[in-house]
Amino acid sequence: MTHFWTFNRRDRSDDRSESRDFRRLQRGAYRADPSLLIVDDDGPFLRRLARAMEARGFHVETAESVAEGVAKSKGRPPKYAVVDLRLGDGNGLDVIEAIRQRRDDTRIIVLTGYGNIATAVTAVKLGAVDYLAKPADADDVFAALTQRPGEKAELPENPMSADRVRWEHIQRVYEMCERNVSETARRLNMHRRTLQRILAKRAPK
Repeated sequence: MTHFWTFNRRDRSDDRSESRDFRRLQRGAYRADPSLLIVDDDGPFLRRLARAMEARGFHVETAESVAEGVAKSKGRPPKYAVVDLRLGDGNGLDVIEAIRQRRDDTRIIVLTGYGNIATAVTAVKLGAVDYLAKPADADDVFAALTQRPGEKAELPENPMSADRVRWEHIQRVYEMCERNVSETARRLNMHRRTLQRILAKRAPK
């Protein structure tokens, strides 16, 4: 599976971003048990995120498959977890279940791409505290992991455009229709050729 993810915002972070991270560290919210498991089958992204989280004080374990994620969850269930839902050998929901069977206080964030919002909702019902839509960067993940119960999330610097929201909705219906173009077009009340042109394009920003 290929992800087109970057950490450009983190690379360009200014003093305000660093100050915000420092204030979160000062809270001591996760110092007592900073164990973090990151499960994603995109190796380069996984390694970049692991380094970014280690720099913020987490003790990071990584896994690139459901099998590896489940094994590490059973061996040493973490206090924090970031789990991609769509993995090469299965569904990240299995990792969430494995964590919850052994630890009920783990703060789990799921990562989801287009067409996976419904699955993300299922993940939340299984015990994930939140989900982040791709693309997500280190700042987004850190904020979600360290956000206190009842604390309002900060307004994103670059929220999705209306075109991106529409594209996400179309992709979700397309996935729910098992990638059947004709059925998707029927449900969206859209001409088949129009839908094909939309599906052939890259996601808008």
